[in-house]
Amino acid sequence: MRNPWATKMEQFTAFTADERTRLDTVLASRQQAFQAQEDIIADGAHSDYCHVLLTGLACRYKILPDGERQIMAFLVPGDLCDAEIFILKKMDHAVGTLTASTTAMIHSSEMKMLLREASPISEALWWGTMTDLGVLRERIIDQGRRDATERLAHLLYEMLVRYRVSGATETNAIDFPITQTDLADATGMTPSHVNRVLQRFREDGLIELRSRTLTIANPARLKSLAQFSAAYLHLDRTEAKDPAVFARAGDLISVP
Repeated sequence: MRNPWATKMEQFTAFTADERTRLDTVLASRQQAFQAQEDIIADGAHSDYCHVLLTGLACRYKILPDGERQIMAFLVPGDLCDAEIFILKKMDHAVGTLTASTTAMIHSSEMKMLLREASPISEALWWGTMTDLGVLRERIIDQGRRDATERLAHLLYEMLVRYRVSGATETNAIDFPITQTDLADATGMTPSHVNRVLQRFREDGLIELRSRTLTIANPARLKSLAQFSAAYLHLDRTEAKDPAVFARAGDLISVP
């Protein structure tokens, strides 16, 4: 199986063959399968293991007292789901699957060792955390300053860039099992409002959405509509470390 975690971290540093082998060994040692709509780790729970998403799609979310759900981030293969769990007594939010998914389980002692070492792996883990925080900051900007059209355009374009950089796709089409309710919970819109905006995107030739596949038909126009800047994904560092990795999504970043 392709190691999406190592592929993601190659954005930030170059690994030796031995370091690559170590990452492969860590991910292969213990894995767990989840059904769709199942918690990888529940709000308030503790675990001795961190989870790396290998296949499928997941999200960080919080259930409010009135039963409403807020999705803070979508997680794609290669993302660390709960890296913070080994320093917390319990999770302050939940991580759940949106589709059938598989995770690799990394014991907290192994994660601590990886972080403490002065190595490219440790450096890449910290850069990955910075990128994850950047994604969360963009969701705050969505809620505070972007209108409904801009925030949905931004989210769709970001998903394409993240899938491309991770190596999950080489085209402008991505697996997209995310429902309109999921998008509503991530953007602060209603499902009916999401439906209207997506329909407008289709009519304007920006996207195609069929059979759980999203195709960005006009990346330049969608990027412009979203006022998208990839600075928070730190792809400038990717280009400096490995132009071949940057090239996976370079055309999306350089689209005028």
